[in-house]
Amino acid sequence: MLLAPFAFLVGCTSDSTEELIDNTPVVNVTYTGNVKSIIDNNCIMCHTNPPENGAPMPLLTYENVKQAVQERGLLDRISRAQGADGMMPFGGQRLPQNVIDILVQWNEEGLNE
Repeated sequence: MLLAPFAFLVGCTSDSTEELIDNTPVVNVTYTGNVKSIIDNNCIMCHTNPPENGAPMPLLTYENVKQAVQERGLLDRISRAQGADGMMPFGGQRLPQNVIDILVQWNEEGLNE
């Protein structure tokens, strides 16, 4: 029983952040298959309907998110450095770069639903 906590600590000591992030390339990014879960897990606590905490619009549907990318600077806001003015998610940690890259790829591939 005494060894269980020690084994846990030893087992995790060599894991770097890079080893813990899935960097598997995503092919054919879609809103339903890739983007919706990112938005749901990181944005809708404020970008709900009605929006909360000063958020200017909801991000609950494909059309909401598509418009935010095309017309409201969503990619710029999530790509800003940690702590930069206007960085999203507001008051939280910057999204991992591999997550931002999925949203950028979605835009580059035509915002497929």
